[in-house]
Amino acid sequence: MGEAAAHDLPNSLRPEARTVHEFRLNGISLSLPAGLATPEILSKLGDGTYEADEARSADRCVRPGFRVLELGAGIGYVTAMCAKRAGPQNVLSVEANPALIPVIEANLARNGLSGVTLVHGAATGHVEEGATADFAVSEGYTGSSLDGKGRAVTVPLISVHDLIRAHKPHVVLMDVEGAEADMFNRVWKCPLRFCVMELHPKKYHARTIKKIVDLMSAMDMTYDPVTSRGKILGFRKVWGAGDAPEPLEDDGEGEA
Repeated sequence: MGEAAAHDLPNSLRPEARTVHEFRLNGISLSLPAGLATPEILSKLGDGTYEADEARSADRCVRPGFRVLELGAGIGYVTAMCAKRAGPQNVLSVEANPALIPVIEANLARNGLSGVTLVHGAATGHVEEGATADFAVSEGYTGSSLDGKGRAVTVPLISVHDLIRAHKPHVVLMDVEGAEADMFNRVWKCPLRFCVMELHPKKYHARTIKKIVDLMSAMDMTYDPVTSRGKILGFRKVWGAGDAPEPLEDDGEGEA
């Protein structure tokens, strides 16, 4: 027999009646409350293309024992990938959307990764202690930002420099919907090995992108062709003989 049409299914089995959607991507079990995501997001979760570039970056950059700072955790998919590889105690993740915090916590718990440090707030440049701002929550949660359109919620502002000073990350992964423009005004003091970010060129001038590249260069970081793709811009440390990680097959370079 073929599959029953949706209108022939009992009410409890119809897609719109589900209270939770469950998926498995790259060995990570994910649960998402119904109504939180758009059909497009659910489709990507179902076919495995959800946050594919971000997952690829985590796989490329994160090594056992590396400290990871993730800015913009979403539903915790890439967070879990990082924690699985580096160890939960080495991952600090920041998410501004308050509705996603319990989702991230649940997804980490179902994968045995509850040791991740999860912080609620919007990462930005220098801010005064205790500062807050309106955060626009968009439909389906992706694209929510400090300067976007959507339902406004008040969230704490967190300085990226304070996060870096406290966590001293080897890897920084960020998708903060334009807030990256304010994060590159001074050198980060940390043992950085990789930094991967999604750029949002419609939100700022090309000079801002140049400023990001210049600051990374000042930190002895260079363009990483493996993690860079489209608006995803990746950097890696210019390796010295003593600090290069184990080579990857798709490194694309033979540098020591």
